[in-house]
Amino acid sequence: MKQRDEIVVLTDAVLITCIVQRGVADTVVDAATDAGAQGATIFYARGMGVRQKHLGVLGITVNAEKEVIYIVVPADHADHIFERVYVAAKLDTPGMGMIYMSPLDKMATYVPPEIAARFGHHG
Repeated sequence: MKQRDEIVVLTDAVLITCIVQRGVADTVVDAATDAGAQGATIFYARGMGVRQKHLGVLGITVNAEKEVIYIVVPADHADHIFERVYVAAKLDTPGMGMIYMSPLDKMATYVPPEIAARFGHHG
């Protein structure tokens, strides 16, 4: 096995976080990968808050069981992927969930050279 002297650190990366109703994560991941994302991490959570009470008054049922999707993408592709996920998850519908983006100061993992180049790393 070849020893690596260098850690590939990506600095032009963005984390897109999408929180949706249970059962919607696969749709989100499909939209993200179709838009160019390399993959995603999905985990389960339980949500609660004031908004659910207000939506309940409107007669909309909001399940407390959530899926949270993390998608790390190159900064220059982030807006496109964000928009595609927003539409696919129907986040313009009350009670469906939310999405947000956060810049990452740096990120490291094994990254194939052709993917590292997309993130602005030239190694």
